[in-house]
Amino acid sequence: SRTFDVSQKPPKGVDGGGVVVHNNAMNGLADELNQLLDTTIAGRLLSPLGRRLYFPKGIIAQAGEAKKAATIANATIGMAYTQGKPLALSPVADGFSGLLPEEAVVYAPTAGVEAARAAWKDRLGAKNPSLNLERVSLPVVVPGLTAGISYMADLFLAEGDTLMVGGPCWDNYGLIAEARRGASLREIPLFDDSEQGGLALDAISSAIEGAGNTARLILNFPNNPSGYALTRAEAAGLLERIKAVADAGVDVLVLCDDAYFGFFYEKDCEPESLFSGLAGLHERVLAVKIDGPTKEDYSWGLRLGFITFGSKGLNAEHYEALVKKLMGAIRSSVSCANTPAQYIMLKTIADSRTGPEKARLFTLLEGRYRVAKQCVAEHEPHPNLRSLPFNAGYFMTFRCRGVHAETLRRTLLEQEGIGTISFGGAYLRVAFSSVDETLLPGVYRSIYRAAGELAGKT
Repeated sequence: SRTFDVSQKPPKGVDGGGVVVHNNAMNGLADELNQLLDTTIAGRLLSPLGRRLYFPKGIIAQAGEAKKAATIANATIGMAYTQGKPLALSPVADGFSGLLPEEAVVYAPTAGVEAARAAWKDRLGAKNPSLNLERVSLPVVVPGLTAGISYMADLFLAEGDTLMVGGPCWDNYGLIAEARRGASLREIPLFDDSEQGGLALDAISSAIEGAGNTARLILNFPNNPSGYALTRAEAAGLLERIKAVADAGVDVLVLCDDAYFGFFYEKDCEPESLFSGLAGLHERVLAVKIDGPTKEDYSWGLRLGFITFGSKGLNAEHYEALVKKLMGAIRSSVSCANTPAQYIMLKTIADSRTGPEKARLFTLLEGRYRVAKQCVAEHEPHPNLRSLPFNAGYFMTFRCRGVHAETLRRTLLEQEGIGTISFGGAYLRVAFSSVDETLLPGVYRSIYRAAGELAGKT
């Protein structure tokens, strides 16, 4: 049995029986981060959940300290070691041939393996020469880009808020913003209706200007589902208009979903991420780059992504506070991202085969894009299908007229053996990236033929 000295008060947060007591008051660590951020764009944008988030000085933080200073024995973390090496079953170790046990089975730090974070920041600079790396945060590792978008919704999207996105858009945005966060997803036109097509700059500007004191939007280029990337002129025009809104006193959050970054097939495509321009654009603009090797390095199943913050109004101390908020979101959900994936990425970056192989695979995908372009040019104008502008990425999308997109999808699948994706009743997406080049002409002939036949039956 235990005895207690009732003359002494229990420590703060502990009841008389030694039980830790929790309440709904703001955690002191969260309050410290909030006070640091409250004078910045990031602090003004935080959702109630974002304000509550913090990275605890608990097991993970204490284990991190012990990793550096425990020279005799480290009895902190729930892993099993012998003679300083993690224990691993032979079949597991064999499955990660080329990785050391500490690269394959050990927990990664909450924000990711430090070398992976640094390497990805270096890659950001190499791919975006105009980006000032000293003015953005160190990237944080997340378990896939979807998780990254979801974490940003946790930090910056509250119930009743509105997140704007160009339509049509990836269906998961709605699930994240509306189902998970209780916010509204507002689709704004992505393309104008002129014969030249292209970005609907005026519509996007009007939506941002009409958002009130705070505008939140997610930009996805190259776009899913359309396969469209900004031209250089469009990127410059979009930055100019966002800056004008910020100059007028509006706080602007821009989430850059760069999942398909680098797959640019036309010379007038903007080769850098919009994040490069946004990160130093204005004190009232907070940009977040959500990217990773998933598509860029053909490693979809590794489920590995990165979050990088950038704003003209933030310094290193502010970024550290934001990163700790994000670490709180990670720690309270998955604890940390996949360790082997991070080391595989590091080895891929360092491997001399990577550059030539990526160039070869890019040429392969570009060839499929060219065939898709040719097929569309041969069949349009068409009374029932009109392709949205596309110049990049993995996809192209048809706007359906006089035929329901879901009916067309099912017809193609059941009668032609061709799989496509319908978005609502109006759009049909074709992933030319996943179809051999020799098959593409037949696929497009079937799509146009089926659309015409279905329209003729109505």
